[in-house]
Amino acid sequence: MSEIHPSKPNIGVYTNPNHDLWVAEASPSLDEVQQGKANLKEGEVLINVKSTGICGSDIHFWHAGCIGPMIVRDSHILGHESAGLVLAVHPSVTHLQPGDRIAIEPNIPCLSCEPCLTGRYNGCPDVAFLSTPPYPGLLRRYLTHPAKWCHKLPDNLTYEDGAMLEPLSVALAGMDRANVRLGDPVLVCGAGPIGLVTLLCCRAAGAAPIVITDIDEGRLKFAQSLVPGVKTHKVEFSHTPADFASAIHKLMEGVQPAFALECTGVESSIASAIETVRFGGKVFVIGVGKNEIKIPFMTLSTREVDLQFQYRYANTWPKAIRLMKEGIIDTKRLVTHRFGIEDAVEAFKTAGDPKTGAIKVQIQNLEE
Repeated sequence: MSEIHPSKPNIGVYTNPNHDLWVAEASPSLDEVQQGKANLKEGEVLINVKSTGICGSDIHFWHAGCIGPMIVRDSHILGHESAGLVLAVHPSVTHLQPGDRIAIEPNIPCLSCEPCLTGRYNGCPDVAFLSTPPYPGLLRRYLTHPAKWCHKLPDNLTYEDGAMLEPLSVALAGMDRANVRLGDPVLVCGAGPIGLVTLLCCRAAGAAPIVITDIDEGRLKFAQSLVPGVKTHKVEFSHTPADFASAIHKLMEGVQPAFALECTGVESSIASAIETVRFGGKVFVIGVGKNEIKIPFMTLSTREVDLQFQYRYANTWPKAIRLMKEGIIDTKRLVTHRFGIEDAVEAFKTAGDPKTGAIKVQIQNLEE
């Protein structure tokens, strides 16, 4: 702790049920941080957060005030894609020390229930997932977190890279459960941050051919520059699922996708994906949508299409770090905008406005 001298007050990025967004003081206080204590409990570390990505869910909590049953009921700190510097550790922590650079896995499961004990801790009914109400998020200068859920960064990964491990984990969880294999034809629906990271994973896994779709021509051009050779399709709202399927099959030169990795959660996109995959194919929904949607039941039934869903991730972070360390997955180009935490309101406006061309906006605190 003697070589680390934090000097700035702790601040966080808040929203509330009135859909306000502001920056204000947060805990632990600067005095607690400077003392290196911050009321650390057994197994915890004190962290200076350096980089945090803005996720679509953060925008949704701000604009809509909820995602399904997860409702903003009071002043609430956002953010769950973060990396930072360890400032202090509880004496019970032995695998981390002050000065370590870490990525923060933002969940704290109970580790006692059946999902936890069977390795699927994303299904823990008592999980504290930071940034999901009522649990405050990571968009703060300083915070405490269980060391168990802090992953050391290799020397060749930056804090910015570390903050991208969370969206990469989302994509990896989808890849694992969908079971995409070498040579599988794949459709990726949606060219937002998760869709683009999923595209990178599909290419790394050897899927071929790959088509990615979106309503935004600019994002499709970005996808082509990110993965040269990928085929793209601009979604038109006037098209039926059958029109969509015909266009995808044409792009794939008659090949039908074995998998559709649906990264939007939009009802029409899911229906179109179901229409597009081959007999016995799979539509794997990574995106988050409305509480209830209509699906083409008889298409699923008569063509034996599997429809599968995802909730966050489990056991993906070590794999994500290895993939980034070895250069197999490189997310650097996805970070298009960077702001200091004092300018977080402007950062959120940029992330939430399609006209800005933003892919991933990060809030950074690299000056300390």
